[in-house]
Amino acid sequence: MDKTPTLFGLQGVKRRVIYVTLYELIAIGAATVGLALLTGQGAGHSSVVAVAASVIAIVWNLIFNWAFERWEARQPVRGRSVARRVAHAIGFEGGLVFTLVPLFAWWFGVSLWTAFVMDLGLIVFFLCYTFVFNWAFDHLFGLPASAMAAS
Repeated sequence: MDKTPTLFGLQGVKRRVIYVTLYELIAIGAATVGLALLTGQGAGHSSVVAVAASVIAIVWNLIFNWAFERWEARQPVRGRSVARRVAHAIGFEGGLVFTLVPLFAWWFGVSLWTAFVMDLGLIVFFLCYTFVFNWAFDHLFGLPASAMAAS
């Protein structure tokens, strides 16, 4: 069980707003640089699709985390093990692939396959980023109620 002391003990809507804001601001910067490097197009062109991807990711984040935390709250073992964190990261990033690959194909004028191959680098980065970000966020802000041991 994760009993790391935290700086802030956030729950509910406030926790989600801070989580999404921090996550997406960092993600927009990383995606802009990554897409510009992958496509050879400028950061200005890549930043537009990075912001669009961020909006999609925010909506998916709210839906996915709501569903994940509902599932998590029904589990007999509380806390966030490495396996649970890996499942969370894969589920979140896997869901984004279905939306972002067609967006990248359209925006950059490439085939779905090329967009998928292009997205592979971002997928690997974001799998690692999601895992590390969630771990750090939970250590700074505390676990959500769904992952805490019952009192």
